[in-house]
Amino acid sequence: MINAYRSNGSVTVLHPSEKLTRLPDDIVWLDLIDPTRVEDSYMEQLLQISIPTRDDLKDIEPSSRLYIEQDSVYMTASLVWKADSKQPELTDVAFILTGNRLVTVRYADPRSFSLFIAALGRVPTDVRNGKTLLSHLLETIADRTAEILEMTIARIDRLSSDIFRDRDRRRPPKFLEGKLADIAENHRLIGKVRDSLGSLSRVLTFLQNTPMLHTDEDAEKLCKTVARDVATLSEHAGFVAGNISFLLDASLGLINVEQNAIIKIFSIASVVFLPPTLVASIYGMNFRAMPELEWSFGYPMALLAMVVSAIVPFFFFRWKGWL
Repeated sequence: MINAYRSNGSVTVLHPSEKLTRLPDDIVWLDLIDPTRVEDSYMEQLLQISIPTRDDLKDIEPSSRLYIEQDSVYMTASLVWKADSKQPELTDVAFILTGNRLVTVRYADPRSFSLFIAALGRVPTDVRNGKTLLSHLLETIADRTAEILEMTIARIDRLSSDIFRDRDRRRPPKFLEGKLADIAENHRLIGKVRDSLGSLSRVLTFLQNTPMLHTDEDAEKLCKTVARDVATLSEHAGFVAGNISFLLDASLGLINVEQNAIIKIFSIASVVFLPPTLVASIYGMNFRAMPELEWSFGYPMALLAMVVSAIVPFFFFRWKGWL
């Protein structure tokens, strides 16, 4: 699908069947959403530039993601997609500045685009051009990334409260093991965010060094501001990643503590029952010369000896603070 946004804020959908020979001058943004090969060829014919395909966007070489061709600036950034789900992903989006227009090619629908389209009316009509729209779009992407970071921080705070809950309250079975999956989910999301911020940083650095941007002072200033925001967000994302690593280590440590406590109980139980077993073994030998076998109180005495031999070690361990 090809959405064409005009300088007055209206949008129209272009179809290859229309057979246009040239685009109207007031079209400042062409948004290609999951374009077919026919739509790619149609745009290439109208704009006289090459449109990157899905395979082209996946190329990780810097020379294939950031370059200038025929006075058109090509940039590819990785954006976080499905951040609100349990399986966040990265999607590659191409930004092309050609003439006075912005062209975007994407095969997913990151929320930052819908937010930008909803706020498109805030951009003054007299400065709506490709460079200005790209600057504001990158600003919206950075804002959306900051929102994802805030959402992740809130999740981590809840996880921290659950993991380090009051020790007097007994945790349900397998509670900490279940939290490991939540920690892994947030770690995956932060990893995607850091990759996206690194990609955005490269795009902004490249964009600020292009002669085309220097012709628009407002767009240039906004790009510098967004670049500083992205750098700050990258540092904050690293701090959040460190907190997640701490929660992971703490959870594994608490699991080991609980397992050691269980082993401790079994060890103490075996030691407590060792003396009664010894008494029972002695009086179970049935030697003829054993005086207690002929004694009428021998059986109660043996039971009493086993109970006392179990109670004494128990209170001794309590006195030493081992229980």
